[in-house]
Amino acid sequence: MDGEIGNEELRGLLDADARIIDIRSPAAFRRGHIPGSENVPLGSLVDSVERFDDADRVVTVCPKGKSSVQAARLIASYEGFDGRVDSFAPGLSGWEGPVEAGGVTDGASADTTPADTAGTDEGPDAPF
Repeated sequence: MDGEIGNEELRGLLDADARIIDIRSPAAFRRGHIPGSENVPLGSLVDSVERFDDADRVVTVCPKGKSSVQAARLIASYEGFDGRVDSFAPGLSGWEGPVEAGGVTDGASADTTPADTAGTDEGPDAPF
């Protein structure tokens, strides 16, 4: 993992070639996410990490900026990944930019189960 970034830097990456990876559950992602982000729930990230081989820049996002650090470390540790990977420090609860709803997710179900939210800082107090 290269570091943590804030709102200004992430807003600057929205129109760039960066891959923004939202690690929340599919249901939470559909309720609202950073425009252009991709949904890869934390529980399926290990099986999906090779999808980022060709990325020069990856930013991981979670509700409060805690689980995204773990996700960024996982991506950075992948042998085939040579790009820069950062965690979005404020998390979605601190995002100061546009939010869009809907979108394609990696999840098979629209329902959120405890397994979907494990390790993602989600729950009744989560922002989305």
